[in-house]
Amino acid sequence: MYRTSSMNPWSFSIFTLLYLCAAFESISCASNNSSSSLDKIVLNCGSAGSFSFNGKNWTGDVGSSFLPADYQRSSISVPLTLINGEVPKIPYSTARVSRFNFTYAFPLSPGFKFIRLHFYPASYATLKSITDADFSVVSGRYTLLNNFSPSVMADTLELVYFTKDFVINLWENLLNITFIPSSGAYAFVNGIEIYNFPANFYNYTYNQISVHHEPAFEMLHRVKVGRHDAFSDDLWEWLDDSSYIMGSMSGTVIFTDDEITGEPWNMGDYAAPIYLYDSARTMGSDDAINMSYNLTWTFLVDSGFKYLVRLHLCEISHEVTGVNQRVFTVYINNQTVEDSLDVIALAGAPLVAIYRDYTIVVPEGIGGKQKLWLALHPNPESSPKFENAILNGVEIMKLSDENNNLAPYFEPRFGKRKKIRVSVVLGAVLGCLGGIFVSCLAVYQWTKRNSSCFEVSQLHPISRDHRKSNMPVLRSSSLCREFTLADVRVATKNFSEVLVIGVGGFGKVYKGSIDGGATQVAIKRKSPESHQGLQEFQTEIDLLSTFRHLNLVSLLGFCQENNEFILVYDYMAGGTLRDHLYKRRHPPLSWNQRLKICIGAARGLHYLHTGTKHSIIHRDIKSTNILLDEDLEAKVSDFGLSRLGPTTASSSYVNTDVKGTLGYLDPEYYRSRKLSSKSDVYSFGVVLLEVLCARPVVVEEEEYKVSLAEWALRCHGSGNFGCIIDPLLRGKIAPRSLITFMEITVKCLADRRTQRPSIGDVLHSLELSLHVQESTDATVDLEDHYSHRMYTTVI
Repeated sequence: MYRTSSMNPWSFSIFTLLYLCAAFESISCASNNSSSSLDKIVLNCGSAGSFSFNGKNWTGDVGSSFLPADYQRSSISVPLTLINGEVPKIPYSTARVSRFNFTYAFPLSPGFKFIRLHFYPASYATLKSITDADFSVVSGRYTLLNNFSPSVMADTLELVYFTKDFVINLWENLLNITFIPSSGAYAFVNGIEIYNFPANFYNYTYNQISVHHEPAFEMLHRVKVGRHDAFSDDLWEWLDDSSYIMGSMSGTVIFTDDEITGEPWNMGDYAAPIYLYDSARTMGSDDAINMSYNLTWTFLVDSGFKYLVRLHLCEISHEVTGVNQRVFTVYINNQTVEDSLDVIALAGAPLVAIYRDYTIVVPEGIGGKQKLWLALHPNPESSPKFENAILNGVEIMKLSDENNNLAPYFEPRFGKRKKIRVSVVLGAVLGCLGGIFVSCLAVYQWTKRNSSCFEVSQLHPISRDHRKSNMPVLRSSSLCREFTLADVRVATKNFSEVLVIGVGGFGKVYKGSIDGGATQVAIKRKSPESHQGLQEFQTEIDLLSTFRHLNLVSLLGFCQENNEFILVYDYMAGGTLRDHLYKRRHPPLSWNQRLKICIGAARGLHYLHTGTKHSIIHRDIKSTNILLDEDLEAKVSDFGLSRLGPTTASSSYVNTDVKGTLGYLDPEYYRSRKLSSKSDVYSFGVVLLEVLCARPVVVEEEEYKVSLAEWALRCHGSGNFGCIIDPLLRGKIAPRSLITFMEITVKCLADRRTQRPSIGDVLHSLELSLHVQESTDATVDLEDHYSHRMYTTVI
């Protein structure tokens, strides 16, 4: 937390006197008027006098009681000549600038306050270049901006000027806003607006976040869905969603001239404007196509924060008039936040505006920025005529963390950087390195000897009930049931070989039943010959007992008794993906079924990479670790080799020993021992080849054996990849679907991880491939196309 410089007694007395005068003035105004005029601030920083502009009455801060005399003397008001005609004269033709801390003090009534700060990066008077502006902004206990560079932000947003908007709860009668320049830099602000904000805006968050932490908000995104032009209400600007909608499947925009009823927030002057709801984006009229893809938007956000995502909804289609007609699922960052959202059921009637709030955690990531994904998908419970989804508007608000910060301590820099005195920095770094090198080496050696995939702090001394086993005992998770060995023997008929349904690196997998035969389960028992042990056993429990996802196999419990390591999972009646591909234990899968399985597995993997506080790297993605239920829904399994990804933004990988399965191993990880989420992407690329080719990962080629990836890439590069396709699929894949699938597969198999896509990009391409397949009459003879090399693009 930053602190302002201390004031001498005389300065403090002046400040106190000014504050008391302002407070007295506020009380006097309140006695003559129904509400204090100081509950609304529209300040033109660096100017004197009053101005009317854009429907607002702006007051200058020169000589104002809002800026104490000491700060007026230590800062300067700077007039600017606006070269760019697009920049509004007020408040951007003047600024308050200083190389020292300065504080505005606003006497206000307690309650929620909306704060808007205006910035126009420019060369201010004698204060060097615009890139030398770098500062933090603090209000009360909240850090609103930290190491903030307006010129970098302007470059990132591709804007000449911009605002930063916040909401805080003021408990006192005085709102302070302090600007703190970084060392050797200066701070500035062009304008400040403060308004009362309705308390019921905060009700949902109060119930969902924490009773011990009252966050401030930064208003990041306000998007009008479907409208093709931005518009402004009395308080803020709403942008159209064209720059947020993702992919070629962007649905259909609809409009209405009917009157929208209801006051969605009951927020008076600060309600969402009713014309926010006069347009929307839906998924089109072809239900079969709608069921094959997600309507998806992405929003750039800061890593490591919670976000309040507010969806604005209003059923404006004349065709949808009752409940259960348009029911859809809402995903945010690959998490299901609404399984069956029915707008009319919630609103009570068509043309009634409502909103829905969701709190989402965006984990720390590389580079300080991440994409927040919002996706809608029809729910099969909808009427067959309306398998669709609808959205009118989106707001995304960042919540301050437990330390009351709304900005990372080190803001990411995407544009120009300040010049640094290299010699000074280099000398300091070398000096520090010289002093701590020996200590770091010792710590590294100790860590290497004692490290594991995850902390082993859950182990405790041997309990009385387990002394016969002579090994450490795991604490039972509240989400993970502990079975006795007797329970497991009953479930598997004393480990009957008849019930064996698979064998892996950990040991045999048995089909069993628990709870008196009411629940079928899969029971994995560690083999004495297995090279995996307690570490893999604990890792599996640590991970699967802490999260749930539709496309991840659920762990029901474990047993550790008499030197036995046993894991109990949901039973997957469909078996492994590999069994369906080329062992022919099941009827052959159609291309559509294969794509849906790949999409499900990609969703599970996407959750591991992005849906938890720190990314999880599976490290053993292969077709035998993708299981299918009775409906062929794919679920990723076997997390014994998984480990945490990078926990800091400074690295994209972790150094670790090589583990995994030959044929699926990322070659760069194998060479360098540098593991990243892109290692999973490579392995998943091999799985995609298996799905297309229906061949094992080692291919017999004349008298040699080569990897499936090497063979397929060679065929693709020569333009002869038609021969690699499963014969059962030839002539049944839509050409465009095949091209999309093959393009993303080849990218996954790039030798260098930096050239591979994220799993989110892979998921999008697979959804697109499925959509094309289901919307195209796939009767083309593909072999004829291959012979003419119509699809030979080398990625």
